[in-house]
Amino acid sequence: MGGLGWVKSELSKLEKFLKIKPLYFDVDTGEFIWLDTRLIPFEEVYRKTRDYRRVAEAIKTMEIRGAPAIGISAAFGMALAALNSKSNSVEGLMEELLEARKLLASTRPTAYNLFWALERIMARAREESKRGYDRVVGGVLDEALRMYLEDIKTNVEIGRVGSRLVEDNMSIMTHCNTGALATAGFGTALGVIRYAWYEGKKVTVITTETRPVLQGARLNVWELRKEGIPFKLIVDSAAALALARNMVDIILVGADRIILTGHTANKIGTLQIAIASKHYNKPFYVVAPTSTIQATWDPQEIVIEERSPEEVTKVMGKIQITLQDIEVYNPSFDITPPQLITAIITEKGIIEKPFEENIAKTL
Repeated sequence: MGGLGWVKSELSKLEKFLKIKPLYFDVDTGEFIWLDTRLIPFEEVYRKTRDYRRVAEAIKTMEIRGAPAIGISAAFGMALAALNSKSNSVEGLMEELLEARKLLASTRPTAYNLFWALERIMARAREESKRGYDRVVGGVLDEALRMYLEDIKTNVEIGRVGSRLVEDNMSIMTHCNTGALATAGFGTALGVIRYAWYEGKKVTVITTETRPVLQGARLNVWELRKEGIPFKLIVDSAAALALARNMVDIILVGADRIILTGHTANKIGTLQIAIASKHYNKPFYVVAPTSTIQATWDPQEIVIEERSPEEVTKVMGKIQITLQDIEVYNPSFDITPPQLITAIITEKGIIEKPFEENIAKTL
């Protein structure tokens, strides 16, 4: 894959921010490679493929998770579909790309970055289709690689912007994993914490376990330990007590989808923390790239993904903790209304209220 040396050159400039490399595309072998987050913190296993269907499976089964990571992985899935197309015509290639897009779009309905990424790739493919088959293939791969690098740079900028709100000796609560493992390599909410730590600020993190898949207990703990950042792990149901006892100065959470009104879909359990934060007068910030923002005013357009009952009835799909064959409600996300959110931290700055005006201006 000649002509892609610029990727390695750009990555070398970002090396200091890539202590954890959760996913990447090997331009020498044409393989997409990712760290299987289901096995963290006990095993660090990288998977690889040249098949976009395998990428779709990885997203659906949460080997890859976190809205930005899902979007970038889907873009690389589209690149694999183009690189390994069995068609000999532009028309046939475009049909295969549409088929790949359909499958990838079906994997995680709440993460808006997924749909943003797929549309951006298809827009590039449509543009290049006027110039021939090879231009489509090369253009799709080029766009995916640019999106990957942009995500890292965007996350670092989010960290820089958000760190202004973090003071020395602060205790920061976070929910779910919003670090390197949820992105192309640096993080959103956890990226703000990471950036503040790099600046020399002495912070402590209180991370929820994040039931039922335990992203906090597994992934946050793994990332924070690697960075040497002090932390405490709490069960989800201890969040309100921690706030009541003044153990928390500020709350930073991520987002899988934000709309123009400020309504935010994030990991289930976010809403109850936001409610408790409001009650105890603690600032509650949502941290996300602008690619997470959907240009709609209607909260009803936010699809809440419901996942397998086994995520609740078993621990990590292995240990049964309740009776079998019981009714289970397992929404993967909830929606936090704008009145509970202090501000939204993005790579373009901190968006304050009124969100209805300021989110649209930011975009």
